[in-house]
Amino acid sequence: MSTMSGPIFRFLAADHARLDGLLQRAATDPDHIDLRLYSEFRAGLLKHIGMEEKVLLPTAQRARGDEPLPIAAKLRLDHGAIAALLVPTPTPAIVSALRSILAAHNEIEEGPNGLYETCDQLLGAESGAVLDRLRRYPEVPLAPHNDEPRVMEATRRALMRAGYRVQADMFAAGTRPNEDA
Repeated sequence: MSTMSGPIFRFLAADHARLDGLLQRAATDPDHIDLRLYSEFRAGLLKHIGMEEKVLLPTAQRARGDEPLPIAAKLRLDHGAIAALLVPTPTPAIVSALRSILAAHNEIEEGPNGLYETCDQLLGAESGAVLDRLRRYPEVPLAPHNDEPRVMEATRRALMRAGYRVQADMFAAGTRPNEDA
């Protein structure tokens, strides 16, 4: 049996697919982002990141004798960049950046020898108990979007730290995201 069909892999890969679908539906019209669907995507993605940061990565580290997985540092930088992109009100440029980052990031987690397969292998019989903890992970409370210049600058820095090229227009002064509900 391939570990790519293990319980952690199946659960978290299915959540990726659900989140990708929400983002796709929220931004079907490039000139109007459905903020209700985007909010559902945002809440789900922050919860997903929390599950990985608070449950999966620490559990894998303990199973490795307190040594972090080699990909953990990259994943954490990505998580920081993704979370930072979720702070401002979404714009087409932000949605484009999220799609690009998530495509690369999800491959690190779902690809051969990725995070999920590695965790299913590493945790073995314990995978079921970890899956139960992931399923019980609480919803993440959402703060309102914040478009202040200092937030936009912090977001730009988080993207740069994670190694992502930042579009000049994403953080241009005077750019106002759509505000339709």
